[in-house]
Amino acid sequence: MKKALELAQQAADLGEVPVGALVVLDGEVAGAGFNQPIGAHDPCAHAEIIALREAALRVGNYRLPGAELYVTLEPCMMCAGAMIHARIERLIFAATEPKAGAVVSQLHSFDLAHVNHRPAVTAGVLAAECSEQLSGFFKARRAAKRES
Repeated sequence: MKKALELAQQAADLGEVPVGALVVLDGEVAGAGFNQPIGAHDPCAHAEIIALREAALRVGNYRLPGAELYVTLEPCMMCAGAMIHARIERLIFAATEPKAGAVVSQLHSFDLAHVNHRPAVTAGVLAAECSEQLSGFFKARRAAKRES
């Protein structure tokens, strides 16, 4: 998760919401990403999607059985769906996302009756550090808006 935090900082440095993600397969990082929808002009350029794409390309398969996905913030609906389709074995995330979290906070994506794959979930890993990073980012953004 510490590596995901470093990736999240790369997003923040670019003015993007600080979220970082890693796909780990057989103990090795297979894919990494950080949020970049603004800079990439791509609504799908979330950290998790970028990490999943990189991992899928690396292994040559859109399915990633046995893979774990580490992310600094609870995934949204799009990212949770992508994890289901990729057959991620375990999701490990840090901070919950009370407004749009699609795993434990709002929509419980992995618990829907029609879902054909249910990743295991571990929540709260380095939650304080990740929450602090996100809060600091938005606090600085609000302060900059007040100044302009």
